[in-house]
Amino acid sequence: MPRPGTFVFCMAMAAGFVQPAAAASSPRTRLVEFRSENCLLISGSRDNAASKVSVNGHIVPAEGRHNWRVRLPVSTVRSWSAPMARTVTVAVEGLSHEADLPIGLLGHADDLAMLVVRAK
Repeated sequence: MPRPGTFVFCMAMAAGFVQPAAAASSPRTRLVEFRSENCLLISGSRDNAASKVSVNGHIVPAEGRHNWRVRLPVSTVRSWSAPMARTVTVAVEGLSHEADLPIGLLGHADDLAMLVVRAK
């Protein structure tokens, strides 16, 4: 006989209320300065500390064990990404996630004639 509550837990999993551990942590990104260079800091978590981390198909050295982070120069992110990209693909143990880039990171304006900023 199953334990009480097992049915409720199974129904919650089927309904999508309980996420597996690997899916619970999507990678996060932010812009940082490291050794006087602008870098993209990507962080996340993994179940196995030996799991490889890749960004846009390139394996990168990750700091940390279960909570990991990777710093990549913006120039590297630009060379590994499509022009005007808004996300990077981060894979850990074969599971890939799209991580949002900071707004405007890979955008550029060649012909900016005027910028108007108004205070409210």
